[in-house]
Order: sequence, then C-alpha cells, then structure tokens
Amino acid sequence: MAFEKEYDMPEPLTDSLCIHLRSKAIYVSGSFRPIQPDEEGSDYCWCNKTQHLIGPDDQGVSRQECTLAGRECYRKTR
Repeated sequence: MAFEKEYDMPEPLTDSLCIHLRSKAIYVSGSFRPIQPDEEGSDYCWCNKTQHLIGPDDQGVSRQECTLAGRECYRKTR
C-alpha cells in the first residue's frame, strides 16, 4: 500500500489579514495560501511589530484572530 497524506483543510478566510501578520508560508511560497500543504510549514504565526506570538494589544496572533478590524493594532492589507 502506498503512503498517503491527508490534510485538514483550514476554513477559508473571508476577511483580509493584518499587514503585520507573518508566517513561514509567506517566506516559502509567497502567500498564506500555498498550492501544496507541504509548503505551508505549520499554522505558526507571529506579529511583525512585536516579533512574538502576542500582538501589540496583548492578544494572541493567528490567521483567525488577525482579521478583526476591531483590534487596535489591525492594519488592512492593501
């Protein structure tokens, strides 16, 4: 039997991401949505302003959390 990989597909994002959000996927594939799941690395994200898992507003950093225009530190991607 051949080896098969199965991936849980993340829910599609409907809002734009914060311009300060960073992920390994950006540096490997150039976007948060690489074609191959292997290129993505992981869901690990950080804030470019703080260089940490916590944003400048002392809240967590993730693809889901950094789409909220209600956060003080949120800046819409152009």
